[in-house]
Amino acid sequence: MNAYGTGPEWRWEWPAPGVGRLRLPRWDATAGLAVGPTGALLIDAGASLREGALLRHAAEQALRERGGPRRVTHLALTHAHFDHVFGAAAFAGAEVHGAVGLDTALTRTDTLESDAVRHGLGPREAGEAADALVVPRHLVSGEAVVELGGERRALLANLGPGHTAHDLAVLVPGTPDVVFCGDLVEESGEPQAGPDALPARWPEALDRLLALGGPDAVYVPGHGAVVDAAFVRAQRDELARRFALS
Repeated sequence: MNAYGTGPEWRWEWPAPGVGRLRLPRWDATAGLAVGPTGALLIDAGASLREGALLRHAAEQALRERGGPRRVTHLALTHAHFDHVFGAAAFAGAEVHGAVGLDTALTRTDTLESDAVRHGLGPREAGEAADALVVPRHLVSGEAVVELGGERRALLANLGPGHTAHDLAVLVPGTPDVVFCGDLVEESGEPQAGPDALPARWPEALDRLLALGGPDAVYVPGHGAVVDAAFVRAQRDELARRFALS
C-alpha cells in the first residue's frame, strides 16, 4: 500500500482514555487527538491537503467509535513546518491555535513550499497546500485552556523557542497525563535543528516541557514512539552537549 493508503498504519494508539496518537506513514510525523463529550482537539494536521483529508477521516471515525462530537472542533499546530501544518485546510470549521508568532511564520509560504518539495512532496501538492495554508486565529502566549466538555480539557503551552521560534506543546490531563511535544522531542531520529532552530534555547524549552508534564506523564514526540520523562531529560542533556551548552 502506498504512503497515503488507509491500511493498518492509520490506526490510532490510545496512551490514555480518550487521548489518541497516530503516526502518519510518510514522514512519521505524529498527530494527536483529545476527545471530550462536546469537543475534539487535533494536534497537528499532516503534510499535505490529501494527508489532512485522510487524517480528518481517521479522526472522525475514531470520534464515532468513542461517542464524541462528529468532527474535530479545535486544531493545535505545534510549529511551522510543512509536515505538521500543510493539512490544516482539511479541517474546515475548526478553531485553530498556535503559539504567538506562528501566524507570521506561516505567511512565509514560499519557504514552506520549497522545504516540502526538498523533502519529497510533489511540487503540485506543495503548491496547493501552501496556497490553502491556514493561519491560527487563537495565539497562545504563556498558556491557554481548550474546553472539550465535561471534565475533559487540554492545556496549550507556548514553550519555545527551541526547535523553532514558536513551539507549542499540549497537555491533556488524565490517567496518565499525556503531553504532545511537537518536534521539541523526537524519538525516531536525532532532533532536527534546521535554520529556524534556536539551539541555545532548546534545553530551556525542554525544562519547561518536563515541568509541564512532570515525571509520570506520557510524552508524545513529534516523530517516533511514545516516551517517558527520562527519555526527554536525556534528550535535553544531549542537546546541551551537542550545542556546547551548560
